Parts: sequence; C-alpha cells; structure tokens
Amino acid sequence: MEQLVLKDIREGIGVLTLNNPARRNALSMELCRQLSAALEDFGRQKLPVAVLRAEAGAKVWSAGHDITQLPKVHNEPLSYDSPMEAAFRSIQDYPGPVIAMIQGSVWGGATDLAVTCDIAVGDETSSFAITPVKMGLPYNASGIMHFINRVGINVAREMFYTAEPVKAERAYHVGILNHLISSREIEDFTMELARTIASNSPLAVSVVKEQFRILSESYQITPESFERIQALRRKVYNSSDYAEGIKAFLEKRRPEFKGH
Repeated sequence: MEQLVLKDIREGIGVLTLNNPARRNALSMELCRQLSAALEDFGRQKLPVAVLRAEAGAKVWSAGHDITQLPKVHNEPLSYDSPMEAAFRSIQDYPGPVIAMIQGSVWGGATDLAVTCDIAVGDETSSFAITPVKMGLPYNASGIMHFINRVGINVAREMFYTAEPVKAERAYHVGILNHLISSREIEDFTMELARTIASNSPLAVSVVKEQFRILSESYQITPESFERIQALRRKVYNSSDYAEGIKAFLEKRRPEFKGH
C-alpha cells in the first residue's frame, strides 16, 4: 500500500508528513484513513505531541478534499463517518496537542484540518482558503464551528463567503496561525515548541486539551435547529449547482451556477 502519510519519531515527538505531492496532498479517503491510523499509533505509544506537516518547502501543503471522491447529487458529501471527518476527530481525540507546521497554500477541507489542529505554525508562503462555495458544496456545521472557534464569526463569514485565500500575515493576525516564522527557521521553531510542550505533565496537558474541547463545543442547539441545518444542507447537495460545481472542477473550467 502506498504510504500517503509518513511516520517518524524525533526526540519523543511524533511527526506525520503528508506524502502525496503528485496529488498536492489531497485529502483522499486513503490518506485520511492513514492519518487517523498514524495518530492512533502515536497515541498507543503515548507520544505527548504530534506534528503534522508536508514535505519541506512544499508549494501546496494540501489541496483539500479529493474532489474526484465526492459523492454525486442526492448524497451527503461530508457525512459524519467519512474518512475526512474521522481524521478531524482523530486530531481532536489525540491525547496531546497536534501542531500543524504549514508551508505552502492550504485549500478547502485542508484549511479545516489546519484549524482543527491545536496549534498552527506557518511560514511566509502559507495561505488558507475555505472554498466549498466555489463548487456549490454545503459545508457541514461541525466544520463551520471549527472556524468560528478559531477566528471568530466575522472572519469565518468572510472566508466562507469569498473563498479567497488568507495570506500568511493576515492569517497570523486573525488567529489561524499561532506563529508566523520564516521558512529557514520554521522546522527548528516547531520542534522546539513541541519539545517545550512535551516537557510538561502529559496528563495535565491532555486534560486541559479535553477541557478546551468540551468548552468549545458547549453551544446549545435545539433538535429543531439541527434538523433545519440538515434540511438546508440537503437543499444544496440535491441542487443542480452542486452537480455543476463538481462537473466544472473535473472539466477544469469555471462553473456556471444558476442558484437552483
């Protein structure tokens, strides 16, 4: 089986490298499964911190969801049990912090992956775009909450509505990045940050991480509101716009959305 996620352990720190540059590290089902399995393995080894990265000097950290694997019209495109959603949960469930070390552009679902990580460190080449509206894709509520929790509702709205890339300096100022570091120094900085975290009580850090998660998910929503969200999303993924968005992407042209 092709190794789409490389595993390494450095000084007790788990390092995962996205390893499909030919596909710009697209979040295919198999890559996401390997990412989840790698984090599970690191968890069994009780590694206190994991670093998620692309190859050194990558132009694209990840192109996001593998569009060729999206389901056709009338099917939920981002279901709870999809490998990509499972990969996000594996980051949240990991008993220690997961640090995203980002070089290059980050697109679509990969931006969700980056903001789901506990900490993000990027260099001057990093940029972030969440692009579902470019393909008529109804993003899911849990993904939208990842952005609200990370950057606040105002910035999240702009990112989703425009689908335009947020460049490194603004990404740092709005909170996508915890640190903006030069490409020459980013690897040493990230590993030093990981070592600093690892020097603390792993049990205490793990419990604090879980408290952050519980508190960030403490928004109340009524059953009626949840059902309305699901109905709104079905309206989009059953639409001709959704079919046109996927078709246009595969044909490498601009979509012609009709709004129905």
